[in-house]
Amino acid sequence: MQRLDGGAATFGVIEMKAGASVLAVNERREVYLVKEYKYGVERYSIELVSGAIEGGESPLEAAQRELREEAGLSTREWIDLGVIDPFTTIVRSPNYLFLALHVEAGESKPDEGEVLECVLVPFEEAVEMVMRSEITHGASCVAILKAARYFDAKG
Repeated sequence: MQRLDGGAATFGVIEMKAGASVLAVNERREVYLVKEYKYGVERYSIELVSGAIEGGESPLEAAQRELREEAGLSTREWIDLGVIDPFTTIVRSPNYLFLALHVEAGESKPDEGEVLECVLVPFEEAVEMVMRSEITHGASCVAILKAARYFDAKG
């Protein structure tokens, strides 16, 4: 491959499915987080509901499906918080971020092999968890901080 400066180079790029992450907020401004063991970091991680965008799905449809499956939640009020590229050096895997407001509880149906624990915390506590590095999942951190800016702008 030719570099932008004209020199020759070898680059490796891993292409993964795009994903969607959802910050689910109820009427009391509490957020639903998911605690799950993550093999990549060899520990439990507290994150937003997230998952891959399957063939034929829009990012919003994937977010809605993941919210139902992992947390048993639904809503009609969705805010698009944009997209991030979590690994710009060697991994192509955009992650679409959504804020789900006024969520209502239902029954979760995680995928086979998923062992999830839902954690409900006040929104401001979720922001503090990001700042204390208790939440380290990149898309979760970005979505929580973007939502804080969204809420500040709305008053």
